[in-house]
Amino acid sequence: MKDIILKTASSQSVIHCGEGSFEKYVSSIDKKQCFVVTDGNLFAVYRHMLWSSFGYNNIILAAGESSKSLTCLKSIFEEMLKCGMQRNCTVVAFGGGVVGDIAGLAASLYMRGVKLVQIPTSLLAQVDSAVGGKTAVDFKNVKNLIGSFYQPEEVIVEPIFLRTLPQREVRCGLGEIIKYGALDGEIFKLLKANSGGLKKPNFIEEVTYLCLKHKAEVVAADERDNSGIRKTLNLGHTTGHAFELFYRRRTHGEFVLAGMYYEMYIAEKLHKCDVNYFGELRKLISEVIKVPSFEDVRSAAKLAVFDKKSADGKICLIVPESEGKCAEITLSEEEYAELLSECAESIRENS
Repeated sequence: MKDIILKTASSQSVIHCGEGSFEKYVSSIDKKQCFVVTDGNLFAVYRHMLWSSFGYNNIILAAGESSKSLTCLKSIFEEMLKCGMQRNCTVVAFGGGVVGDIAGLAASLYMRGVKLVQIPTSLLAQVDSAVGGKTAVDFKNVKNLIGSFYQPEEVIVEPIFLRTLPQREVRCGLGEIIKYGALDGEIFKLLKANSGGLKKPNFIEEVTYLCLKHKAEVVAADERDNSGIRKTLNLGHTTGHAFELFYRRRTHGEFVLAGMYYEMYIAEKLHKCDVNYFGELRKLISEVIKVPSFEDVRSAAKLAVFDKKSADGKICLIVPESEGKCAEITLSEEEYAELLSECAESIRENS
């Protein structure tokens, strides 16, 4: 096991990584003032472990993005109040990114802020979303429109929970891992060295620690996206989120990989990249998904205007430039839509 200390201006988080971390660290949580947020899929598998570890105060959400809503947030508050949760309670987010986002937001608001422990159970949450303090729900078909920055006191990254993941969820997490490879030279080298074996448990445990270490360093330097450093973590996400909202049929990580691919095409057209490096990144992406040639990308492009990095009707993209380096590109909505259309046509022609 390894620990990462994340110090920000507002607080300090301890991230426990490695097998055995769950058993070692959950015993310190007071069962009487503990409230667990999880989803139905996880509760079906882990309910006895949750009851024995945390007691019976919980809410079970429907699995999936639809639970990131104000309606579900209200239900969490109602259940916490019913269970007698007080100012000294601890909210435990036991689940993937959806559970972590809404449970984190609930913890930040209930009685003006209570303790939060994130226990991510998906690969995507373990390598990315459980760390950094971003909490949110979706609103009016815009992802993460209503939210807050709220750091957990602890994040317990226990790899045994990955054993029950469907392969599609593993691919989803690999999307975020490849994103970190495009940001961090050490992770990129590890990915290349393990090409063809990205789903092996030993590789995943090693790369998870490196991804979280990278994210902790970025968040410590720019907790609230003020200086722009944290923007780099959104590589592939502007287009990925737009595709996710418009097409919906894939996982978040798969859309991030597709977003990276389309945005790399844009970067190439604008001469903002190292072509050989892009070839290596595309090879890694192809190990995880076959990038689709989406229909009607112009309609999908309109949703990118609502991305939090975009402003004044301009689309802002964070794109890989060369190993360990990235750049920001700003485009008009029309330029962006046209280049996405060109990329989709290019994929069709070469498939």
